[in-house]
Amino acid sequence: MPKLLLIIAISVGVNTLSFAQEGEDLFMIFDNSIESPPLLPERMVFTQRIFWGEKGIFRTTGVAPLNMEQRQKELKVRRVMLTSHQVLGYATLAAMVAQGIIGGKLYNGNDSLYSLHKTMGDVVNIGYFTTAGMSLFAPPPLINKKVRGFSSIKAHKILATVHFSAMVATNIYKDKNREIHKGAAYTAFGSYAMAVLVFKF
Repeated sequence: MPKLLLIIAISVGVNTLSFAQEGEDLFMIFDNSIESPPLLPERMVFTQRIFWGEKGIFRTTGVAPLNMEQRQKELKVRRVMLTSHQVLGYATLAAMVAQGIIGGKLYNGNDSLYSLHKTMGDVVNIGYFTTAGMSLFAPPPLINKKVRGFSSIKAHKILATVHFSAMVATNIYKDKNREIHKGAAYTAFGSYAMAVLVFKF
C-alpha cells in the first residue's frame, strides 16, 4: 500500500510538472503570438499625416517619438484640442451672426459701420481658422474606421469643405468684388451653422 501511494504521488507529481511546463510553453507561445496594437490609424487627415504620421515632422525631428507612452499623451492633447474646437466653434458662430447683422446694415448704406465691420471680420477670421486648426492639426486617434452610409460626421466634413472654401473666397474678394464677397460670406455662414448643428440633431 505505501508503495502504491508512492507510485501514485510520483505519477501525479510528474504529470503536474509536465502540465506546468506545457502550460508555461503555451503561455510563451500565446504571448509571442500577440501583436502589439497599432499606434497609428490607417486613415488620417493629410495634416495629421504630415505632422503626426509615422514619418511625420514630429516623428523625424524627435519632438514626439512614436511609442505607446507618447501616444497616450497625444490622445490627451487631442481631447483638449477637439474640446477647444467645439467651444471656439460656437464662439465663432456667434461672431459670424454679429458680423452678418453689421454687414447687412453696412450694405444698406450705413457707412459708419465700415470700421466695425472690418474689425469684426478679423475677429471672425481668427476664430474660424483657429477653430479649423484645432481639428486639422490635432493628433490622430488610435482607430479611425470608415463608417458606411451617411452620418453626422460625414455631413460635418462635407460642410467643412464648403464653408472653408467660402471663407477663403470671402477674404479674397472683400476688396475686389462686393457681390461675390457678400455671397461667399452668406455661404460660409450658412454651411458653418449647419456644420455646427449636425452634431446636435
